[in-house]
Amino acid sequence: MWLNQHDDLSRREFLLNAIGGTVGLCLSGPLAFGLSRDQLAEVDSDSEQPLIGRVPRPLDAETPVDSFHSWLTPNHRFFVRSHFGPPAGDLAHASAWQLRVQGLVDRPLTLSLGDLRQFEEVTVTAVLQCSGNGRAFYRPQTPGVQWERGAVGNARWTGVRLRDVLQRAGIQSSARHVHMQGADRPVSERTPMFIRSIPLSKALHQDTLLALRMNDEPLPLLHGAPMRVITPGWMGESCMKWLTDLTVQEDEAKGYYMDTAYRYPSEPIEPGKPADRIRMLPVEAMVVKSVIVQPTDAMVVHRGPVVVEGVAWTGEGRIATVDISTDDGRTWQQADLFREDVSYVWRQWRLVWQANEIGSCTVLARATDDAGHVQPPTSPWNPGGFLWNGMDRIRLRVDA
Repeated sequence: MWLNQHDDLSRREFLLNAIGGTVGLCLSGPLAFGLSRDQLAEVDSDSEQPLIGRVPRPLDAETPVDSFHSWLTPNHRFFVRSHFGPPAGDLAHASAWQLRVQGLVDRPLTLSLGDLRQFEEVTVTAVLQCSGNGRAFYRPQTPGVQWERGAVGNARWTGVRLRDVLQRAGIQSSARHVHMQGADRPVSERTPMFIRSIPLSKALHQDTLLALRMNDEPLPLLHGAPMRVITPGWMGESCMKWLTDLTVQEDEAKGYYMDTAYRYPSEPIEPGKPADRIRMLPVEAMVVKSVIVQPTDAMVVHRGPVVVEGVAWTGEGRIATVDISTDDGRTWQQADLFREDVSYVWRQWRLVWQANEIGSCTVLARATDDAGHVQPPTSPWNPGGFLWNGMDRIRLRVDA
């Protein structure tokens, strides 16, 4: 069972259908995904604007873009993504939960949640985005979850610096990478574990967090409770959920999710062709991007002033400008930016367009960041369908 924004189905109906087996699942217990009835409420707070379901098990669901009117994306409207679903049981309240820090360290650590709360608490507001956000727009189509525009959100993350924990363990001079593993497990023993690593330089950055709260609330289970990694400016696959193990090593982690998955060609390739002979780079930083929130695609607007607004973000920098075209790219107008002008967050933008000509038109949004990166008309094709940042585009009809 797949859903899109036109399906009239609430969050509760979608999840209960999956839990009840009406999507053909064979479940051994009363609930799926490791969710209790209380946890189900995490994505059931607003039945009028359901998440857009892409995969029922494990649950992958994106945010409708009309939720991006708010600067912070509410937890219950934040997109949901994982490879295996939450671990069995409610780890958010598990007193036995521990974080192990080992490898090239002088003092291996085993830390409880209470131990971690002894470190300095910090808060960073940052966009979190799935690296496959926009995959559905690539042609030819690429395999994977067919995300459109809403596998992204902006949240306030609170926790402790990963740097502080690593320094407590004592990093050895040969260390170059930090391997990460969570408590989630694949159903089949033949499926590889989801293990990722980040360079030590990113792990030691002052803004890289072990997050315990999201938007000033305890981290929800669907978003990695009791702890997840947040690497501001980088794509979501480096933001390990349900974190249990950090291993400091000299080399990058091995395995499918580092050696094969989440990589893209170092140079453009012909769409649809394999990248066997091309060097593949790990997906890391986000690329500059904007999304039109209002009006929505296929909307009919009246002649006169029309408010066009949306959000724009980039990687570790800031958004400098957002330009809007209402004539399919022939001319452009600069939108007004508002809210905080700081790294990692998205900027909300708005333009009042005088719609004078009756008929159909195409509206485009193009963002530019402070490093001079400009959102392109379309993204270079890659076999993983990663890093889509083609100009956002909607079609409108202007009536009298």
